[in-house]
Amino acid sequence: MRRLLRSLLCLLALSSLPALAAERVGLVLSGGAARGLAHIGVLKALEEQNIRVDAIAGTSMGAIVGGLYAAGYSVEELQRLALELDWQQALSDSPPREDVPFRRKQDDRDFLIKQKLSFRDDGSLGLPLGVIQGQNLALLLESLLVHRSDTRDFDRLPIPFHAVATDIANGEQVILRRGHLPQAMRASMSIPAVFAPVELDGRLLVDGGMVNNIPVDVARQMGVERVIVVDLGTPLKPVEQLTTVVDVMNQSITLMTRKNSEAQLATLAADDVLIQPPLAGFGVTDFARAEQMIDAGYRATQIQAERLARLQQSGGGNPALAMARSREQRTPVIREIRVENDSKVGDAVIRRHIRQPQGEPLDMDRLQKDMGTLYGLDYFERVQYRVTPLDERGSALVIDARGKRTGTDYLRLGLNLSDDMRGDSAFNIGASYRVNGINQLGAEWLTRVQLGDRQELYSEFYQPLDAGSRYFVAPYLFGEARNIEAILDNDPIAEYRLERYGYGLNLGRQIANNGEIRFGLGQAWGEADVRVGERDLPSFSFSEGYYELMYSFDTLDNVDFPTTGEDIGLLLRQYDSSLGSDEEYRQWQLELNKVFSVEANTWVLGGRYGRTLEEADVVTSGFILGGAQELSGFRQDALSGQNVALARLIYYRRLTQRSLLPLDLPLYLGMSLERGRAWNNDNAFDSGYINAASIFLGLDTPLGPVNFSYGFNDEREKALYLNLGKSF
Repeated sequence: MRRLLRSLLCLLALSSLPALAAERVGLVLSGGAARGLAHIGVLKALEEQNIRVDAIAGTSMGAIVGGLYAAGYSVEELQRLALELDWQQALSDSPPREDVPFRRKQDDRDFLIKQKLSFRDDGSLGLPLGVIQGQNLALLLESLLVHRSDTRDFDRLPIPFHAVATDIANGEQVILRRGHLPQAMRASMSIPAVFAPVELDGRLLVDGGMVNNIPVDVARQMGVERVIVVDLGTPLKPVEQLTTVVDVMNQSITLMTRKNSEAQLATLAADDVLIQPPLAGFGVTDFARAEQMIDAGYRATQIQAERLARLQQSGGGNPALAMARSREQRTPVIREIRVENDSKVGDAVIRRHIRQPQGEPLDMDRLQKDMGTLYGLDYFERVQYRVTPLDERGSALVIDARGKRTGTDYLRLGLNLSDDMRGDSAFNIGASYRVNGINQLGAEWLTRVQLGDRQELYSEFYQPLDAGSRYFVAPYLFGEARNIEAILDNDPIAEYRLERYGYGLNLGRQIANNGEIRFGLGQAWGEADVRVGERDLPSFSFSEGYYELMYSFDTLDNVDFPTTGEDIGLLLRQYDSSLGSDEEYRQWQLELNKVFSVEANTWVLGGRYGRTLEEADVVTSGFILGGAQELSGFRQDALSGQNVALARLIYYRRLTQRSLLPLDLPLYLGMSLERGRAWNNDNAFDSGYINAASIFLGLDTPLGPVNFSYGFNDEREKALYLNLGKSF
């Protein structure tokens, strides 16, 4: 009898074990920007210790890592993403330059200052709601979570998941339980002033860390009995350690989150587990140190192994999560494409840029490029997409294009300075104003003004002829004034002031995002007056009329210090008396640069060649050479000839590590080898072939490139140069 009673008691004790094991465990992941990558190490250790997570509540970066894990991403996939992702690209708005429309690529070449000011239709200055609009981050999250496009209730994910955001209008906490998962995760990490808020259901949402950085209460509301809390907070730094803008940024985020974090931590019970990775040495921008932060999270969790043992599951991990990972990710079939658009351009323009075929699986790589091209048109606050299930046969691809609140008319200011440190300098200051979206096809009116050594006024109306802007018409007006040297027997005898003004019309076709070809005609009139030199030399007026063919091709990844790509320009022009030209002659010019890179080393091989065929006045038909990397050693624009030839090899090496933030200040050290010639058709001037070389130090700043160089040539000319503006 006693033996039977003992057996019954043992069975009763064993029957109570599943009840303990059935306790639901919630995982709370706090915010912390780059430090949030430590969450990946925590997840890795939890899996190794056989801890089943039944619910996840996350804020900011905790919402990003937690949302991806809850949607079925493995720890290995998350770790690979953290280590291999181009964080600089993900945390910026600009698409890769290869995806930018060709017309926008040409804007890079006008002036020094890269940033532009935007104006609304009423003429008021438009200021953004954040330094970063989050365009690329939103696209990244969409691509990572497209296989969960049919999940609108986050409790139905493999692991139930809730994210926390803040309503910036009233400071209230917003718990995101339903909706579009990528949008919810993006809203939770919208650091005020850094990322633009996310508009959702009439609310402007920003980073949840402002109200609840460690959402313990949110996890408990999801029905868990125990919580594992990951706190990434760091102590406040004393004033003597606040020495850089990064220090101040880190301190600001800590101050913002500390009070509400302490209130949440005070609610932890004895059986809850608090994990605090040692991250005091890491900043909110240290994405480059992802591996160390992941390891810190892993080790901090391993230390808690004894306390975590009480939460171990005897039957293994989460079956739903295991099933989600074992099942091959489903690529949706797109049966329908819709456009939601409130911008200045028509739906047809947006639809024309989407190359996804209907009735076929979603091509993510092509769609990402199409999104970059659309955003590069400069009409949109954001261009995003979502996949909406229709039925078992397929889904709808919805393109959501929101017009810019800050306006689509742009002012760009610029400066170009070249000084040879011997008293000769070239200085130009300019501005361009572009009116966008004049009609639904995307017509533009660009006006550019430049003052200084070379004065210019140029105004062009650009009218696409189809929704894809493949064909266009572009009438233009122009005026220019510059100095041209007249040379006899290789010696300058006079300097002319050449003034020219006229108009023209081009018909053209864009070649994908890489180039365009134009055919046009133009007329011009002008005067050439002796400015310096022998006064008995003739001043004269002239009239020009010409046909021209222009071809441009640009695949450079960076217009100032490229690491890959090509840049080709070809101009063919015929001056004809039937168009009012005083002289009949032909000219052509070819420019070519080919870029190669191996790690931090880059070579640019190229040059230009220009010819004037038949006899013509040398003042009005000359090409220009001289300056840094343009036969170094000569001053800027020192050589003028009806024919020019230049071949060069430029080498540079990046000296600074690549930043993982949009603010990057790369420093380059380089050199150039050049060989060139300038000559006239009348044989009065021929420089002969000249060999030249230079060494330079370049800095690519947010305003534009700065280049300090020393050049010399075999004509015994030497010069120091300070160049602000385009370098090569």
